[in-house]
Amino acid sequence: MDTSLLDALQQRLQHRFSSQRLLRQAVTHRSFGAEHNERLEFLGDAVLELAVSNLLFTHMQDLPEGELSRVRALLVRQDSLHRIALGLRLPPVIRLGEGEARSGGRERPSILADAVEALIGAVFLDAGYDAARQLVERLFEGVQLNARLQTAAKDAKTALQEWLQGRRMQLPRYEVVRTNGEAHEQIFEVRCEVVERQLVENGRGPSRRAAEQVAARAMLQRLETHP
Repeated sequence: MDTSLLDALQQRLQHRFSSQRLLRQAVTHRSFGAEHNERLEFLGDAVLELAVSNLLFTHMQDLPEGELSRVRALLVRQDSLHRIALGLRLPPVIRLGEGEARSGGRERPSILADAVEALIGAVFLDAGYDAARQLVERLFEGVQLNARLQTAAKDAKTALQEWLQGRRMQLPRYEVVRTNGEAHEQIFEVRCEVVERQLVENGRGPSRRAAEQVAARAMLQRLETHP
């Protein structure tokens, strides 16, 4: 691997690895070789949940446990981590087998989200929990921890339905427009339409349900921004 890519990634992470082996492993998909990032992903997932829990506990002191759990789920889900991965410019750094690379693996949200968790796990092993917690806080520093985030943490399809019913409008229509990827790792694209407003938003996810949630969230945001 081009070491300049890893050097640039460490600058974006604001963490210089003592163990470059850990860094290489964190960006290695199982299709590339035996020393891949799945165990680091497992560890990073736990560290991420703890660090985000601490962040929310500190900054959203008025929320009860149930609301905190929903906001945490919003922050650590795949599409949130995918956006973080794109912000870190991970696609060209990920090490993939030839077949996975040809099938578009560098752009696959699940692979990129897993790599973010693996990097968090790698930082934890390389420098301890405090370093990993600080990394998580940097990754989420652009997120506004406020009531708007609390609203977004609700089930998006339910929230959109309630918004439309409150204005005596028809329920939205959902339609799968395409699927991509292998059978065991498909990506669904779903169309959400609000007929009375002649509005359409699309969403992508690892299941039809997840894609519908993404599309509903985009539609709700559009309706609330331009009522």
